Amino acid sequence: MPTRAIRHRGDRQARPRSAARFAEDNNRVVIADVTIEHDGEEWKIHLNSDYIPRLRISSTYRDLIAKGTLSKEERDYLRERMRSGKFLIDSIEQRQRTIERITREIIKAQTPFFENGVSHLKPLTMTQIADVVGVHETTVSRAIANKYVKTPHGVFDFKYFFHPGYQADSGASVSNTSVKEMIADLVTTRIAPPPLSDQELVAKLQTRASRSPVGPSPNYREELGILPAI
Repeated sequence: MPTRAIRHRGDRQARPRSAARFAEDNNRVVIADVTIEHDGEEWKIHLNSDYIPRLRISSTYRDLIAKGTLSKEERDYLRERMRSGKFLIDSIEQRQRTIERITREIIKAQTPFFENGVSHLKPLTMTQIADVVGVHETTVSRAIANKYVKTPHGVFDFKYFFHPGYQADSGASVSNTSVKEMIADLVTTRIAPPPLSDQELVAKLQTRASRSPVGPSPNYREELGILPAI
């Protein structure tokens, strides 16, 4: 009995939050699938291939066919398996090429973001990228699903770069993500209360962005954690 008590006390000392092991761990470790960096002259794309298995067709099967000792059924079976294996290898390589092409077009479309940050993010749709790359929109969606890109401004889900936005009579455009960034900046840099009203925010956004119409979405306060205006 004393031994059990001593062991239990030692266990409590080793685990100051003993119930933590029963709590759900929501921490996620994200490893970027693509890294984008500037080398001083141009934007470079580096694909992370560490998680992709290195596949090849074993020469053993080619040798078995070349020996001529197999029956027709055995030769046909091996040839079919080899074709399937080659198709899988080609598909993986094609997917990597597609991701690289999509990334390159995102850089072209979102160059202001890569150079200056989130507030310069432009409206962009998957259809626009698909048209340039020469694939269907669903191909773009599948290629970037659950994939992340490392940029000079942080690590982002690929889908982060696709947002609707607003366009002025002048033709200038801004994504709704950039609008939220500007709203957050307006609120955090405001020295004195009370909180800005929607009308005041719209006026300040139009002045700052020099484009019209630009305004917050109806639920922007909840999304950004901003107090309602009095």
